[in-house]
Amino acid sequence: MPHADHPYFTLMLQAVELALEYKFRTRPNPCVGALLVKDGIAAAHGVHKGAGFPHAEVEVLEDAARKGVNPAECTMLVTMEPCRHQGRTPPCTEAILASGVQRLIVGTLDPNPEASGGAEFLRSRGLFVEVGIAEQECLDLIDDFITWQTTDLPYVLLKLAGTLDGRIAARTGHSRWISSPESREMTHRLRRHMQAVLVGGNTFYLDNPELTCRIGDAHLPEAGEEAQPLAVVATSRLPDAGQNMHLIQHRATKTIVWTTAAAAAGTKAEALRRHGVRVIGLPSKAGPALRGRGMRAELDIKEGLVGLRRDMDCGYVLCEGGGCLGLSLLDMGLAREFLLHLAPKILGDNEAVPIFDGRAPMHIDQALQLRITDTARCGSDVMLALRSARQHDAKDEGRG
Repeated sequence: MPHADHPYFTLMLQAVELALEYKFRTRPNPCVGALLVKDGIAAAHGVHKGAGFPHAEVEVLEDAARKGVNPAECTMLVTMEPCRHQGRTPPCTEAILASGVQRLIVGTLDPNPEASGGAEFLRSRGLFVEVGIAEQECLDLIDDFITWQTTDLPYVLLKLAGTLDGRIAARTGHSRWISSPESREMTHRLRRHMQAVLVGGNTFYLDNPELTCRIGDAHLPEAGEEAQPLAVVATSRLPDAGQNMHLIQHRATKTIVWTTAAAAAGTKAEALRRHGVRVIGLPSKAGPALRGRGMRAELDIKEGLVGLRRDMDCGYVLCEGGGCLGLSLLDMGLAREFLLHLAPKILGDNEAVPIFDGRAPMHIDQALQLRITDTARCGSDVMLALRSARQHDAKDEGRG
């Protein structure tokens, strides 16, 4: 499989960055970027901007026409295999053939069986086609699309903020504010693209959150209530319908509570439903062993996530904690992307709330393995973007 020394590796990363500008906006389609390269330089750029808009391959050819660039003299780079089926737009393979392009460099194959096969089709028409350049980065780019195509789950992002010594709250539960204003602004921008925001019971009771987007700019106008994400709370302890909690009193019709089957059948649940809250009973399953206390029962979060996509058309779900819920999502492989904001603060208290707690590994090799996909400064914080180390183990099958 080609590595970083491949002549088109860096340019493919440039196409990935181009596509990332439209992340979360292309649903149900994947994010795709394309370049036309001449003499080692990107001469034209294209990106898919959303459902109904031209695909990246068509966009880059249109950009070339505007700039007077002859595609036949260029190599086309595209982060995902060109489609060869008729959907809302014509097959990209036909546009490529008509352009005169003779060389095609592809990041990764299309996971959609209805649209795949474009690379082999173009090879059969005489084009030189190479697949698998910066493949890991290209797979990460379309991980939401892969999730929708291969599972019945929404795409789940986990976001947590912690101190340098790995704490998300003081021993009292106080956590405002660990992260910087810039990190909090990034969270609001992220919420704007989500169909649901998920928290655990401790976060719900301690923080009394709103779970709304409260920011606007040219691309993200301040959302009215109808455009706000659903609020989802996972807890076995149901609140009272009259309790002074923001989600109950001000966002009841946009709030879902996941709880045990027994609690969902009780009087508290009925009172919440009359108030407008959706209360859903989930099956229980064995959770990770707590130190010295054996296995514990926890809600089957996967079942709840499947229901969000099936019943509420949730493509994106953001989990904002707490640590036990976040750990469960990572442990079960449900969190596809993990954003960790580390603040340059130290509590130095073993009784403070840890970022993660609940597992009892006896050896280091039993740790959950993650890989860092990005790092960035966010005000005074450092943001780490991580994914499972086992996610998208690229194979050489079908490459050429």
